[in-house]
Amino acid sequence: MSWVYLFLWILCTDGLNMFDGTDGHYFHTGSRGHHSVWDSRLFNYGSWEVLRYLLSNARWWLEEYKFDGYRFDGVTSMMYIHHGLQNQICFFA
Repeated sequence: MSWVYLFLWILCTDGLNMFDGTDGHYFHTGSRGHHSVWDSRLFNYGSWEVLRYLLSNARWWLEEYKFDGYRFDGVTSMMYIHHGLQNQICFFA
């Protein structure tokens, strides 16, 4: 299963966007919470609530549909504040 939990579309007005009336419950606030290329919101992976949500969601897909693996998309953007866009990242030399 391809699992894209790097971001949430910024124009989505329901669900986790503004969940508690603020923009910072599940996401980074300010410019760090916005991916300019994808025009999307970025999860705050340092938040306990975000980790619990993502892990419970992954577990649900495993138990409900018996998936045996995940493919994580956009990992570079999860790992680096610059999203891998400002610096060229070369994994093979």
